Amino acid sequence: MSSLVQDLSDGVRLIQLMEIMGRSLLAECEIKQLSMFFVGDVSLGRYNKNPRMRVQKAENVNKALEFINSRGVKLTNIGSEDIMDGNLKLILGMIWTLILRFTIADISEEGLSAKEGLLLWCQRKTEPYKEVDVQDFSTSWSDGLALCALIHCHRPDLLDYDKLNKSDRHGNTRLAFEIAAEHLDIPQLLEVEDLCDSSRPDEKIVMTYIACYFHAFSSMDQAETVSRRVEKFAELMQSVWVSRNDYERRMRLLLAALSEVQAKWLTSTFSGSYTEAKGLSADFTTYKQTTKRTWVTEKQDIATLFGNVQTKLKTYGLREYVPPAGLALSDLDQAWKNLLASEAERSRAINAEIRKIKETLRKKFADLANDFEHRLHLISSELTAIDGPLEVQQQLVQQIQTRIPALSDVLAEVAAAESECSAANVEENDYTVFNCQDLEFEMELLQQSVAKKIAFIDNQIVSRNMTNLTPAQLEQFESTFRYFDRDESNTLNQSEMTAALASLGIVYSDEDMDYIYDQLVQDYGAVSFEAFINLLRTTEALSYLPQVDIMEDQTTADQLRESFRGIASDKPFVTELDLRIAHLPASAIDYLREVIPNKPNEAGEPEYDYERWLDEVFA
Repeated sequence: MSSLVQDLSDGVRLIQLMEIMGRSLLAECEIKQLSMFFVGDVSLGRYNKNPRMRVQKAENVNKALEFINSRGVKLTNIGSEDIMDGNLKLILGMIWTLILRFTIADISEEGLSAKEGLLLWCQRKTEPYKEVDVQDFSTSWSDGLALCALIHCHRPDLLDYDKLNKSDRHGNTRLAFEIAAEHLDIPQLLEVEDLCDSSRPDEKIVMTYIACYFHAFSSMDQAETVSRRVEKFAELMQSVWVSRNDYERRMRLLLAALSEVQAKWLTSTFSGSYTEAKGLSADFTTYKQTTKRTWVTEKQDIATLFGNVQTKLKTYGLREYVPPAGLALSDLDQAWKNLLASEAERSRAINAEIRKIKETLRKKFADLANDFEHRLHLISSELTAIDGPLEVQQQLVQQIQTRIPALSDVLAEVAAAESECSAANVEENDYTVFNCQDLEFEMELLQQSVAKKIAFIDNQIVSRNMTNLTPAQLEQFESTFRYFDRDESNTLNQSEMTAALASLGIVYSDEDMDYIYDQLVQDYGAVSFEAFINLLRTTEALSYLPQVDIMEDQTTADQLRESFRGIASDKPFVTELDLRIAHLPASAIDYLREVIPNKPNEAGEPEYDYERWLDEVFA
C-alpha cells in the first residue's frame, strides 16, 4: 500500500482492513505498515472486488463504515464520499480514531484510561531515573532517555542505563529504537529526527509508539502490581480496624470535595471577557493536572484500602465490613460518574464561551476593517473622478484632504480591534481579507495620492500662467523639481534647490545661493514649484546656462562635454562616485556605466572616458 488516498478510495482494501480488525483488533500497534493487514479470514460478506463504477465503490466503502460502527467506534463528519474523493484530513482522522479504539483505548492504570492512564504508567516506570521527567507525549521523549528508561526498567539485561551518554540525544534514541525493534518486536514508527530535531514531536505518533511498550511489558507489569498489592496487604493486616476508620474518614472527605467543586461550577457565570474565559480554562486545566489527579489517586487508594480490610477480615474469619450508609464503594463510583459528567459539561461551556468570544472579535474586526477599506475606496474613487477647471479641482482635493485626519481615528479603532484578536489568539478570519498593516499601507497611499494630486494641480496652475516658457522647458523644469523634491512636500530646501539648479547648469556661490534662497522664502514662504519656475524665468538665472539657448531647448556636444568636465572636476574621465555626487538618477548612472568606454585604475575602480564616448556619439 503506497497511498491512503488512492488505495482506500474504492473500498476494497478498507474492507480487507476491517476483516483483519475483526480477527486481530489491529494487533501490535503496527499502524504504519497497514499493508500487512490486507490478508484475513473474517469476512464482511460479498463485496465488489474489482469495482469500476462509483456506485460500486460507494457500496464497498459503506460496508466498511458500517462494520466500524458495529464495533462501537463513532466516526464523525466522514462518509463514503470523503473516502472516495480522497479527503486526506478526514481519512487520517478515521485512522487515528481506529488506533485510539483498538490500540490505546484498552490501556488502563489505576482508574485512568487511554492517554492519561498511559502517561501515568510512563511516569511511574521512569520515576527512579533522575534525568527523566515525563510530562507529555511530545518533548518529554526528545532526548531518548525516557525510552531507554522504560526498556531498562523492564529489561535491564538489554542496556546499561548508567553507562549512557546522557547528552547524546540522537544516540540514545537510536539505541532505544534498535533494541525495541530487535528484542521487543516493537516496530519503529518514528525516525530519530522526528523526536530529537522537532521543536514539538507529534503527540499522536509518540503516544501510539509508547503504547507498544505498554503492551510489550503488560505481562511484566501485572506481576509487579500483584507483588505490590501483596506487600500492601501484609502491611495493613496489623491495623485492620485503623484502616476501616481511615477508609470512612477519607471517603467522607473525597465525596465532600467532589460535591463542592461541582456546586462551584454549577453557580459559575461568564462575563464575556476573553481574559476571564482563558483564565477559567487555565484553572480547569490546572485542576485536572493537580487536584483531579490527587482525587484519582485517592479514589484508587480508598478502593484498595477497602479491599484490604475485607481481605483481612475474611482471612481471620471475621464478619464482613459493611460501610455506613452513603460511604460504600458504589456510592463513590456514582459520585465519580457525576464528577466526570460535570467536567465534560464544564469543559464544553468554557470552550463554547471562548469560541463565542473569538467569533465576536473576528466579526468586530472584520466589520471595522471592511468599512475602513470601503471608505478608503470611496475617497480614492472621488479623487480619481475629480475633473473640471484647475481651481475647482484644487478646491475639491483640498476638501478631501480635510477628511483624512478623521480616517486616522477610525484606523486606530481597527488597530485596537486587531490587538484584541491577537490577545485572543485569533489568527484566521473568514469575514475579511484585510489586516491592519494592509489598511495602514492603503491609508499611506491615499495620503500620498492626495498630496501628489494637490501638488500636481498647483503646479499645473503655475505652468498655465507661465506664458514665456516653452512646454519642453516647463516639462524639463518640473521633472527636475520632482526629482530633487525628496520628501514629496512640493518644496525644496536649500541643498535640494542648489542641486536642482546645478543639474540645469546653473551654479551660484554659496553666498549668492544663501541670499537667493532667503529671498524666495521671504517672497513665497518656501521654494515651491512656482518660486522655482519664476527663478528660472529671470534673466539673471538664465544667463548662468553656459552656451545654452534655453528657449530652443537644445543640447550640443560642447555643452555635454563641459557638463562632464564639471562633474569630473576637469579630469579626462569620470568615476561612479563622481556621477553619484552629481545626484544623477540611478538609472542614468547605470546607463552611463554600460555605454562609456572605461579602464580600471590602480585600485581596480573603472574610469569612464567621456571624451572618447562623446566623440563617438556626435561623430
